[in-house]
Amino acid sequence: MKLAEVNNVHFIGIGGIGMSALARFMHLRGKVVTGYDRTRTKLTDALEAEGMKIVFDPDPSRLKGVDLVIYTPAVPTGHSELAEAERRNIPVMKRAEVLGMISREYRSIAIAGTHGKTTTTGLTAYLLRAGGIDTTAFIGGISQNFNSNFVFGESEWVVVEADEFDRSFLQLQPDVAVITSIDPDHLDIYGTKASLMDGFRDFANQILSGGTLYLCDRAEQLEPKAVNTYTYGMENGEIRASDVAFGESGTSFTYQSSDHFIENLTIPFPGRFNLENALAAISVAKLLGVGDDELRRALAAAKGVHRRFEVCYDEDELRVVDDYAHHPEEIRAVLEAVRSQFGFNRKIIAIFQPHLYSRTRDFYQSFGEALSIADAVLLVDIYPAREEPIEGVSSDLIFNHVKVAQKRRCRLEEVTSALAGFKSSPAVVMVMGAGNIDTQVEAIVNEVKTWSNEP
Repeated sequence: MKLAEVNNVHFIGIGGIGMSALARFMHLRGKVVTGYDRTRTKLTDALEAEGMKIVFDPDPSRLKGVDLVIYTPAVPTGHSELAEAERRNIPVMKRAEVLGMISREYRSIAIAGTHGKTTTTGLTAYLLRAGGIDTTAFIGGISQNFNSNFVFGESEWVVVEADEFDRSFLQLQPDVAVITSIDPDHLDIYGTKASLMDGFRDFANQILSGGTLYLCDRAEQLEPKAVNTYTYGMENGEIRASDVAFGESGTSFTYQSSDHFIENLTIPFPGRFNLENALAAISVAKLLGVGDDELRRALAAAKGVHRRFEVCYDEDELRVVDDYAHHPEEIRAVLEAVRSQFGFNRKIIAIFQPHLYSRTRDFYQSFGEALSIADAVLLVDIYPAREEPIEGVSSDLIFNHVKVAQKRRCRLEEVTSALAGFKSSPAVVMVMGAGNIDTQVEAIVNEVKTWSNEP
């Protein structure tokens, strides 16, 4: 199927971050877009305000006149609208297949990796557009520079977040690719780390002949054929950062490669992981011809992505930071970033909601070790997402491996009251997880505000 053949599109699960970006693209390309989702959210409200019709009760009769149905893997196979589409012989495609179809109409830049791909995708798109390249972009989060997960451009370039889950990234054939990290994850899909590595190796081999791959120096080598491959990192990469200075307001550094030496760069984000993400985004921007001065200005004004080390409150030596971290290495990275930003002057209180029973089962010991970087830990029940419970798997597995004196288990609705027992100033409260822990952030901020009034 070609995009020009599509006039009426129906999305099942339209409120997802990836699905909503596709819906926005289709709408801006002049397609009639309808959709179903289980619950109303700020994102579905935004789609409706943009002119798309969304319903929250499945109704197969709405598929009359539809010529393409797009669904997310989170939708159960027995969904009534999916069954009706098959009965009517309406073409049905997964989100990843459609993204692949769209990307083949452009020259594409695909950002992959088990961690960091959303931030890097958003920053890459922002730097390119700041440098005069009117790129389209599909971002796996809400970019605060664009206030959206999708940007529509008129150039030949598209920036795409390449998701390894369900091997979705194998639908892409990019001209340029970035791999930010390869750590064991999604073992419910891949089974073993070796199988995950094979998936990333296959993705690297999807890069078009003569294309370019930027590979984090801490990721294992992939050696794709007929591709220009460059490693990047803080110490060992062919592309690296020097003169690095971490501070409360961000990170300053110099970008170095065999072709470029760019001094006096600043990003308003802390931590090694954000610096590495910036190196990848800068490398893509330089490849496409963005100037040094344009990069300096854009980097200094970058705002990041919603729920990626997002500062929600910062007053009176008290700070609340919300982050999507849901893997042990991500938790380790954000907590170490807090240490590098504030040293040991503030108590670090980590609030974490595990995501998926299978991920908890596979990594509970590593979760406990990573959380132990904090001074106090508040551990919430597992967010199941697409999974059914697994016997013997709960947040207790992680809790038993957390080696801090102050720690507590609680339900989601008890987070604020439990946090009150950790009251301290100065302090940084880190809210982490990929489930619905973000629904508690406003209440957490309100609780922390009361701490500044304590004697």
